[in-house]
Parts: sequence; structure tokens; C-alpha cells
Amino acid sequence: MATPTETARLALACLDLTSLNDGDTEADVERLCAKAIGTDGRGPVAAVCVWPRFVAQARAALPEGIAVAAVANFPDGSADTARAVADTRAIVEAGGDEVDVVIPYRALDAAPALLAAVRAACPDARLKVILETGEARSPAEIVKACRIALAAGADFLKTSTGKVKVNATPEAATLLLQAIAADAGAMQRGVGFKPAGGIRTVADAALYLGLVRQHLGAAAAGPTRFRIGASGLLADIEAVLAGQRPAGGTNPSNY
Repeated sequence: MATPTETARLALACLDLTSLNDGDTEADVERLCAKAIGTDGRGPVAAVCVWPRFVAQARAALPEGIAVAAVANFPDGSADTARAVADTRAIVEAGGDEVDVVIPYRALDAAPALLAAVRAACPDARLKVILETGEARSPAEIVKACRIALAAGADFLKTSTGKVKVNATPEAATLLLQAIAADAGAMQRGVGFKPAGGIRTVADAALYLGLVRQHLGAAAAGPTRFRIGASGLLADIEAVLAGQRPAGGTNPSNY
């Protein structure tokens, strides 16, 4: 069983450090990128995730080993294909490595065409499809969305935008991971999983790491196939690595 420190280091390596506030500024992105690099010696994160308008700034500020992700069709997941494609092209043209696109979860019949168009607009970028599982009317609807996303060539299935009442949950995560595991093509391509929203402690990250190992295998528990979408998790990772535990922090029994 991994120690808290080992889990914290792995969570750090899998972290998509995120800032998607309406009022984000260039100064906010500058600070985010500095945190991502880890100038205190704790090591870098996997990626930063920002609005499309900040992609060029982030790419210029970060070393090549840290990916730049940005969001398309976010956070509402409209069925407007032209908007989703425009966002995607803006991300790619600015030097982005990864596109986190929201599936039109209120109109899943429109999803195959929209996702196909987005995939065509970013053929060389990593495509993470956000399913907004907390808004689904049933587990069957989540499974349907998973199948649509995988058929469209998603590289990752992501639970949530982090902008609704219910975001990542173990129950939703299990459905996404089961969908990947049941799809031979997805397994061959190495499709990954990204929980997002409400993940604030290393113990939270450990729970999702355990689910990834259970459903996709131990080798999938790394940044190639597992990402964590979070902004607040870094503070707890740093506390664990420093041998501290903030008030209300992680529970060692969960590691």
C-alpha cells in the first residue's frame, strides 16, 4: 500500500492545475504557471488548464514537460458545433496541447456530430470529453454519453466541469472507467480518465487512483491515463510532502 507521501507525489504528477474563473487575468495565469512548475523543488504538475484566451501566455511560461490544456464549449455544453470548433481551433492555434470539451449533455443526439467536428479540429491534441455526470438523469444516460465520446475518438473521459452542484463522485467515476474497460478500441488506444470538481485532498485523489487501478490496471495510474482536474488540491499535496496536515485535511486511512 502506498504511503501518503507516495500518493501525494503521484497525485502531483497527475494534476491538471486549473483556473477557470470568470474574472481570471493574465496575472492570475502567471501565478498559476509558477505554481505548476514547482520552483520550490516539489516537482511539476502534468498540465495547466485555462481559458482559450490564455493558452499562448501559458505555453510561453511553461516548459515543454507541462502540457497546456484549455476548455471548449465551456461550461454550458451547448449543441453549437461552430462555437465548439472555434474554441478548439483557437486552443490549437495558440499552442495548446489538450482540449477539454463539454459534451452537449442536454442534447446527446447532437453529440456525435459535434464531437466528430471537434476531433477533426484537433487531430494531434489530446481530447478530453467532459460528460457533466452530475447533471445526468440516470446512470444509463452517463453510459450513453461515454459510448458517444469513445466512438468520437476521445482520449480521456472527464466527469465534470466543476461548475455544477454535483461534480466528481466515485459512482460516476466507476461508470466512466467501466465504459473504457469494456471498449476494446478504447483500451487499445489507452483512453484515460479525469475526475474534476471537489477533489481537495490527497485522500480524495487516492480514492480515484484506486478506482483507476481496479478497472484499468495498475499501469494506468499515471499522467498518461489519469488526470485530476483541481485547483485546491495542490495545497494539500504540498502539506503532505512537507510532513504537515492542515485542519480538515486528509485521513491517512484512505490511502
